[in-house]
Amino acid sequence: MSQTDYAAHIKTVFCDLDGCVFKHHGDIAEILANPCELLPGAKDSFKKWGHKGYTVILTTGRPESMRSITEQQVRDAGLYYHHLIMDLPRGQRVVINDVKPGRKADTAACVNVERNKGMENVDI
Repeated sequence: MSQTDYAAHIKTVFCDLDGCVFKHHGDIAEILANPCELLPGAKDSFKKWGHKGYTVILTTGRPESMRSITEQQVRDAGLYYHHLIMDLPRGQRVVINDVKPGRKADTAACVNVERNKGMENVDI
């Protein structure tokens, strides 16, 4: 595979935790009171991304003070990731990226999933 082909197939996945990977329980007290429930398709998606060499960046609105608990929950679920970004606001998340010279393909994409429905139909 040429360097250009290789670069075209490598992806960075930004994936929200609550509502996409784990069941969204609403607030911090509920997250702490309930066991983590892995949503349908989440584990398979992470496994597939790992085999493809994707970089996985987890995002969450959970406060930084919950980092160690969150990391443990992700480990217990058997999910691999590269980075965890915490304390994000509830608002819309936007990715801005440049189009590489000589390429017409988009270098950013968006997938919205319905809360707590899982990622069984996500194909990236």
